[in-house]
Amino acid sequence: MSRKKILFVVGSPNQTTQMHQIASHLQEEFECWFTQFFPDSPLEKWALKAGLLENTIMGGKFKAYADRYLSEHRLQMDYMGQRNHYDLAVLCSDLLVPRRLRAIKTVWVQEGMTDPANFLTHVVQKVRVLPRYLTFNTSLNGASNLCDIYCVASEGYKEHFARMGTEPAKIVVTGMPNYDDLHRHLDNDFPHRGYVLVVTSDIRETFRYENRPAFLRKCARIAAGRPMIFKLHPNENAERAVREIREVIGPEPLIFAEGDAYAMIANCDELICQYSTLVYVGIVLGKKVHSYFDLEQLRRLAPWQNGGTSARRIADFCRQYLAFPEKNGPAFLRSIGITETALLA
Repeated sequence: MSRKKILFVVGSPNQTTQMHQIASHLQEEFECWFTQFFPDSPLEKWALKAGLLENTIMGGKFKAYADRYLSEHRLQMDYMGQRNHYDLAVLCSDLLVPRRLRAIKTVWVQEGMTDPANFLTHVVQKVRVLPRYLTFNTSLNGASNLCDIYCVASEGYKEHFARMGTEPAKIVVTGMPNYDDLHRHLDNDFPHRGYVLVVTSDIRETFRYENRPAFLRKCARIAAGRPMIFKLHPNENAERAVREIREVIGPEPLIFAEGDAYAMIANCDELICQYSTLVYVGIVLGKKVHSYFDLEQLRRLAPWQNGGTSARRIADFCRQYLAFPEKNGPAFLRSIGITETALLA
């Protein structure tokens, strides 16, 4: 008897490693396959082929990283899920949910914070026929209500995604695999300590405006003469970012385009972020933090710390949902004793 098949949709390095963690708890029982996040409509496929989506998780450095990661870990690849019939799809984003995946059971997994809602967010929500990616950010990731089950980082995020439009009965708090055991990063071999860490974001690479020199001057004021280290976003134009830091701050700061950002945060005295999920590492570890987001809201949203068990928990839901006779997330969650609570005041 053939084993049931699960398709894991990956994207950024964070999304890819999270999906691998979940799959590691299922691969002995099921056939686990992986695909990069992929387009659905002919227009989206044309845009990808034309190179217009190189700074999104559908292409460019993100796809190159994921392809290399999957190959190095000898994971089975099926780009766009065309080789097999699948019984379940586990998605890293629902900004696009391809029609072929909507026909099977689906589980969405939160991988980080979402961008703040803007004018386009409200336009897309009101004009329902518009694709969610037209916000040009991640503000509507987790808000499509198209997946059967939504696995989220915390009770705060459960409330957030319900307010953004996802049916509360579909949402279950599982924790977030790469952010559920943050205290373990205090034991690290990063050689530096006692500095202000600046974690930048790929704002310009995702078609939004940023005054980077003004941001850098603000960072210098916060540091007030203390040593500074910069950790660049993996999707950033690193050459440009380094040049700007040197022009505004000077030659002294260390700049890392790669490296263990968790260890860098664990060893810093103060953390400055823009739109990075890494701010949660600083919050959980008790650092003084700065962010473009409201800090009180971030503390309410902070991921559940469950000792690194989120991937196993999500895998357990996938396993049980595969055995459930219907494609109905709320009915499945009720069947295992998870009931909707009053989320909206």
